[in-house]
Amino acid sequence: MDQDTRWLIRYNEVMDFMKKNNRNPSRHRIGEHNYLNWIKAYSKLMNAGALKDERLVKVKGLLALSEQYKRKNQYQ
Repeated sequence: MDQDTRWLIRYNEVMDFMKKNNRNPSRHRIGEHNYLNWIKAYSKLMNAGALKDERLVKVKGLLALSEQYKRKNQYQ
């Protein structure tokens, strides 16, 4: 499996998680740390200008969705 395929799989996992749960990954839940760390890592790469164009578009979409769920109470 090449790097692009692995990246796309992880991207889809993070998007599915956020859409299914209607919230961002929590830093307090150990099982969600991988998703949170992936988002943070690619946000930093995006800000540094180190992403390919097709990944840049997808990460911007992911961060827009993340902004929608920012500070959402998970118990409502």
